[in-house]
Amino acid sequence: MDNTSFAQLKAFFSQVQLTPEDEENFRSLWSVKTFNQYDLITEAGKVERYFYFVLEGVQAIYILNEKGEKVVLGFSYSGSPSGAFDSFIKKQASDTFLEALKPSKVLAISYEDYQSLFEKHQEFYVWGHEFFQNILFGRLHREVELLTLSAEQRYKTFMQRCPDELKVIPQKYLASYLNMKPETFSRLRSCISY
Repeated sequence: MDNTSFAQLKAFFSQVQLTPEDEENFRSLWSVKTFNQYDLITEAGKVERYFYFVLEGVQAIYILNEKGEKVVLGFSYSGSPSGAFDSFIKKQASDTFLEALKPSKVLAISYEDYQSLFEKHQEFYVWGHEFFQNILFGRLHREVELLTLSAEQRYKTFMQRCPDELKVIPQKYLASYLNMKPETFSRLRSCISY
């Protein structure tokens, strides 16, 4: 991994202070992986083998409904973590798919190497606690939005807080994430500008 990529990774783990020796070990645990647009990174029914940190690209995590349609649960993008976290931690088959919506470059760490960080460095426990707490609170906040906001309010709220790279992915993924029909999303996009 190059120095720029490592700097991005260290910024993600900013509250973890490592000695130069520990930093080299930490760096050695990660490998670079690349995916083409629409590659499946994780498939439902299989165990997630890696925790990813996104350097470039956008991914969607989704399930398939009874009609075989994608129901988007979330996105990951540059500077964010990615993966089927529940499958990764529990080492159980994933219920979700993870797909590259744009060509993607990620850093990946295996379950064993991930666990070794927690064994060697107490600060990773603090990081892990905050990380999963933020995921939980984010999911709860999203559920409240889906249940209480109108389609227009969900669209406006999402577009105000989402990074630019999400605004250019296919509309059907954004519409699914916002729990609206693609036609509704398209109508809102044409009459509300950001």
